[in-house]
Amino acid sequence: MATTRRLNPEKLLLSKWTAAAPRDKEKHFLVVALGRPTPDAAVETVTLEAVYTRRRQTMAWQALRDAGQWLQGWK
Repeated sequence: MATTRRLNPEKLLLSKWTAAAPRDKEKHFLVVALGRPTPDAAVETVTLEAVYTRRRQTMAWQALRDAGQWLQGWK
């Protein structure tokens, strides 16, 4: 059963994440950017970079709250 966790989007930069279901040898990720529509606005998106392939993906930061998809830290 997937659970949700509380996260502060302002503190996600450089945090480490593990994909619950890795694909293409991409298991460990690092948050490399926070997306904001304006400099003073709240964080809307995060950009994750795969440690192994350096491929980047951008998604809503709330997706990291789903423990069924993302595990906090490198496991």
